[in-house]
Amino acid sequence: MENFFGHLKEEAFHHTTFISIDALKSGITDYVHWYNNHRTSETLKGLTPVQYRTQALAA
Repeated sequence: MENFFGHLKEEAFHHTTFISIDALKSGITDYVHWYNNHRTSETLKGLTPVQYRTQALAA
């Protein structure tokens, strides 16, 4: 979890100012969706977390 929150802060929030709590919530939701469905990871053999879990369940 520490690693995820480090990525969240660096990739989504260090250069962004949110004008409201709703904008912040939306930004977090969008980032989590992107992280799980579109961001590939070398640790997961170049797959996204969703692809990796789907592959593991199919085996």
